Amino acid sequence: MVPPWLKPMLKADYFVSCSFHLDLSKNECNFFCLDCMENAFCSYCLIHHRDHRVLQIRRSSYHDVVRVNEIQRHIDISSIQTYVINSAKIVFLNERPQPRPGKGITYTCEVCARGLPDCFRFCSIGCKLNGMMAGEDDDTELTFSLKGKNGKEMEDAYDFDEFSTPKKFPRSTVFNRVLDDGSGGSFSGDEGGRCLSPPTPPLSSHRNSSRRKGIPHRSPF
Repeated sequence: MVPPWLKPMLKADYFVSCSFHLDLSKNECNFFCLDCMENAFCSYCLIHHRDHRVLQIRRSSYHDVVRVNEIQRHIDISSIQTYVINSAKIVFLNERPQPRPGKGITYTCEVCARGLPDCFRFCSIGCKLNGMMAGEDDDTELTFSLKGKNGKEMEDAYDFDEFSTPKKFPRSTVFNRVLDDGSGGSFSGDEGGRCLSPPTPPLSSHRNSSRRKGIPHRSPF
């Protein structure tokens, strides 16, 4: 099973200036909405995808990548080579062909023949997709579908029992992170459920405060 948003995500135009915010800084399109399945958008457009599933696309050596802990919520990325960049594990979106494999290369991508450092079948999400389409009837082990605790395939990692409706998703972690970083324009409302009201001030202690003495009374005769 291939999710309907996967191909649009791989073909989207990333790291170009947003046509809606040309006059603003940091307007590069590095977000993709899995629910809208349209082209990439910038951080200023995030407000229109508040309750959607959004992925942040990053760059490594002029190639588009996505963090493993973000993409694995939505698809099975097994058989794809992972890399660690800036202490974060990532996977590449599309193939990166090599003219010729380097010396001492043991493992190569089954689609584009790129050399791989570890024992994986594909170098990117796109190559896994192409591999599935080429051998759709032969290789039943390749899938993008996630499996729940009972082994049943589910559309998304958010399709767990704790959510009343599978199509209603919690606010995107990408949305929360952009809010917390203070980037991507100004937003209103709560930030991921955090309380914005000021804390109750502590009760002041009157133990050492001066007390007004009462009027002295003369003792009876």
